[in-house]
Amino acid sequence: MKSLLAAAALAVAMVSPASAGQSVSLVLNWTPGADHSPFYYVYYAKTQGWYEKAGIDLAIEVGKGSGMSSLKVGSGGAPFGISDLATMLVARGKGADAVAVMSIYANTGQTFYWLKSYGVSGPKDFAGRKIGNPPGDASRVMWPAFAKATGLGPDSVSFVNVGPTAKSAALKARTVEIISDFYNSHDVKLKEFGGDLGALNWKDIGLNPYGNSLIVNGAFLEKNPKLVEDFVRITQKAYAACVADFEPCLKALLDNATGLDREEQLLQWGRIKYLMADEFTTTKGLGWIDQGRMKSDYELVQTYLGIEKPFSVESSFTAKMLDPSVKMDASKVQK
Repeated sequence: MKSLLAAAALAVAMVSPASAGQSVSLVLNWTPGADHSPFYYVYYAKTQGWYEKAGIDLAIEVGKGSGMSSLKVGSGGAPFGISDLATMLVARGKGADAVAVMSIYANTGQTFYWLKSYGVSGPKDFAGRKIGNPPGDASRVMWPAFAKATGLGPDSVSFVNVGPTAKSAALKARTVEIISDFYNSHDVKLKEFGGDLGALNWKDIGLNPYGNSLIVNGAFLEKNPKLVEDFVRITQKAYAACVADFEPCLKALLDNATGLDREEQLLQWGRIKYLMADEFTTTKGLGWIDQGRMKSDYELVQTYLGIEKPFSVESSFTAKMLDPSVKMDASKVQK
C-alpha cells in the first residue's frame, strides 16, 4: 500500500509545473465530505502539496449545489468546479461555458430516501408529498427526468428548501416525507433509521447519467491547457492514492473541514468507491468519460428536460487530460 502511494507521489512529482503560483479556485458541489477528501489530501497534507509543487495556488470554495457550481464555472466565476454532469449539460444548454474533464462518480449518486412508516414504499407513493433538498440540488434540477421515468407528473410533488446537513433531521421531524441525497450517505442513514428506511437509487430505474465530475471553464481551458492537464492528472492521482489508503486523506479532510464525523466519512468513502468504478474507469483510466455514455446522457437531458440551445456533445467533455496509466482499483470496490 505504501508503495502505491509512493508511486503516485513520484508520478505527480514528474508533472511539469504550471506557471509558478498561478491562483485558481475550485468550487465544490456541496459542503466538504469524503468525496472531496483527495483535494484536501494533496493540497493540505504537509507531506504532499502536489498542486503547490505544480505551481498551482489552489483555493477551495464551499458549494451550494451542482446547479450553482456549473453556472459559476460556466460564467468564469471559478476556473474549476465539481458538478453533477447531467446538471452541467443543462447549464451548458443555457450558455454556460463548462467542460467536463474527469468523472468522479462513474455512476449516478442520486438517491431518494423516505421512511416506510410515512406510508411511502416507492415512487408510486411520491405524488402529493414534500421532497426536501436545497434549490441547487441536482435531483431537483433533474426531477422532470425522474418523474417521466416513473410515470409521475412533473408537478406532482412540492419541494421544500432544506440545507445539505439538515436533510435527515427534516425527514425525522416530518417537515418533509422524502429527501434526496447521494448514495455515499446510505450507511449513515441506515444507522439512524434502520429498517424503516426506504431508498431508491436512480440507476435502479434506468437513469444512470454520470454523477459528480470535475469541470472547467471552457475559455480557461483554451488559454491554459497545460495548467488544466496538470490539475486533472494531480486530481486523478490523488483519488487513486485515497482509494489505495484512505487514512491520510481522511485526516487531511478532518483537519481542514469542521463538523464532520470520522466514522460517517469512513462509511461514505466505501460507497464512493463503488460509485467511482465502471468498465471504463477500471480499464481506460480513473475518471474516464466515455463518448457513448456522454451521448446517452445528452439524449436523456434533451428528452426529459430539453436543451435550450443544442450543442455538440463532443464539445462538452474531454478525456485527453487524463493519464490512462492511472486506473480505478476494482479490488477496492464493495457495493
